[in-house]
Amino acid sequence: MRYVSFHRHGQAGFGALSENGVIDLGARLGGRDLGSALRRYGAEDLREIASRGTADFPLEGADGITSWRPVVADPRQIFCVGLNYEVHRLEANRPRTATPTIFLRLAASQVGHLQPLLLPPESEQLDFEGEIAVVIGQAGRRIPVDRAWRHIFGMACYNDGSIRDWQAHTGQWTPGKNFVGTGAFGPALVDSHTINENDVLRLTTRLNGQVMQQGSTDMLIFPIPELIAYISTFAELLPGDVIVTGTPGGVGFKREPPLFMKPGDTVEIEVTGLGTLRNLVSRDQ
Repeated sequence: MRYVSFHRHGQAGFGALSENGVIDLGARLGGRDLGSALRRYGAEDLREIASRGTADFPLEGADGITSWRPVVADPRQIFCVGLNYEVHRLEANRPRTATPTIFLRLAASQVGHLQPLLLPPESEQLDFEGEIAVVIGQAGRRIPVDRAWRHIFGMACYNDGSIRDWQAHTGQWTPGKNFVGTGAFGPALVDSHTINENDVLRLTTRLNGQVMQQGSTDMLIFPIPELIAYISTFAELLPGDVIVTGTPGGVGFKREPPLFMKPGDTVEIEVTGLGTLRNLVSRDQ
């Protein structure tokens, strides 16, 4: 099952994709956000409701989705992992650490599939970072590594876009990671029941059709179960929370010369089995 969040006829909603269109889960459950539905009903009930539904409207066309939202538009927490691929750690010239590098992203910094990534007037250094996002379906604290996978509801493509000069103001990355409209999340959330824990997911980032980054989950320094175990030690993970698992090597600011996204560029994050997240870069007003 694949879950999407959208605008349609001026209203925000979320649903599940079927062969014939979109099952409108928001209308059935009286809500507009996937995260809230996960917290209220739980992952298994939401899966069951989706599996029994039939399409309410087509995916495309005049009666379809008007625009895409981040697949989880209302996460309580977004945990991002830095330097989690060895090639990226080396290109960033950062020491290898015994524990993951974690920073936080705000929900308001995210956009959906086919929505503009925004280059703010304060910078010309908007960089791409293709990643895989994990969405929590079952709450937990101090989750053991061998039980971590069962806490996952689904996975999706993510572009952890970074304003590099603002990220480098101090040793703390928060400003450069939280400009409005710099992180993209979508197009759909793929249910973890359709992904084997041992599957290798391959990630490719393209800028204007040219491959910039390639990596796979077997290259992660800290695998996904270890990230869930570590993060849940200091914070309770809640349904709808997002963990963004890190970017491979090839980022723009470490190229010679540096390569940053500019208005008019198209950036794509493709992950096997998860789809392709596509965004056009625009100037923020």
